[in-house]
Amino acid sequence: MKLSQLFSSTRTPRSAPAVQPGVQTVESPGATDEHGLRPTDSALDLFGITHPGKVRSENQDHFFVGTVNPQVQVHGTSLPDVERLPLRGQRLATVLLVADGVGGQQAGSEASRLAAEAVTTYISSTLRCYHAAGAKDDKLFLDALRAAAVSAHETVSVESVVRGDIRMATTLTFAIVVWPWLYVLQLGDSRAYFFNNGTLRQITRDQTMAQDLVDQGLLPAERISTSPYTHVLSSAIGGSSAVPVVTRIDVRGDRPLVLLCSDGLTKHVSDREIEQHVLGLQSSEQLCRALLELALERGGTDNITIVVGRVRTTPSAN
Repeated sequence: MKLSQLFSSTRTPRSAPAVQPGVQTVESPGATDEHGLRPTDSALDLFGITHPGKVRSENQDHFFVGTVNPQVQVHGTSLPDVERLPLRGQRLATVLLVADGVGGQQAGSEASRLAAEAVTTYISSTLRCYHAAGAKDDKLFLDALRAAAVSAHETVSVESVVRGDIRMATTLTFAIVVWPWLYVLQLGDSRAYFFNNGTLRQITRDQTMAQDLVDQGLLPAERISTSPYTHVLSSAIGGSSAVPVVTRIDVRGDRPLVLLCSDGLTKHVSDREIEQHVLGLQSSEQLCRALLELALERGGTDNITIVVGRVRTTPSAN
């Protein structure tokens, strides 16, 4: 991605970061009772991989894959065989994240690292709001996601000032599944895809100048790949404009899969090709490695990061 147009000549004061309210999109694939049961932890297949590519010497991407579980920390007890006690509670959420840094030298890598750490730290400290996910009024949970974006934006913006007002920013695509809902927080042009019932679809919108022109009717959609503005961000963590958008999707269905990636993959591999690889996957790791190899074979002109989370089989009750 490019720095052009992303930063204004006068940076926004840190006391008032330029983060604008997001827009919630609610979709449902038409879940059935057969596939509506919560997957067990053992049914999850999670994997992530990152590579600098063949052109750039430094990898400015970062990713995170994990689950959120309540757990009792034992500090002392007279009970025998304490390790046999069920101290780890049922999974509250599954978390996937990709951040693609923007900036010279190490600035981009630091921006993506700081944003990823800020978001995961914020989410882990707000467990009280998980019960609101998927509710008729889940404003509390949505507010928490947007607050996580504000926290990341402030962290990167302050670091920029500390370093002498250098240009540093990052994309952020953060997916969190609180069964049966998937929430995706999006800033920038990294992507989130959702595969269900044999079909792959992109569920995030690229926040680039080219996509803005398409949405405004000023650029034909078929010309977006050749536009000089295709990889010029119009929104990013740490940039002059940060517009977090949250998408909500019901993920119940036949073996749902979520894939996040930086644009290092989508510069070389089409959505149709990603779908074909998903249809033939053996595991999340195999899928990530196969897509990475394909992008590298076609030039690997940027850092490449891929994260996949899926349900192996039709889940049993947990």
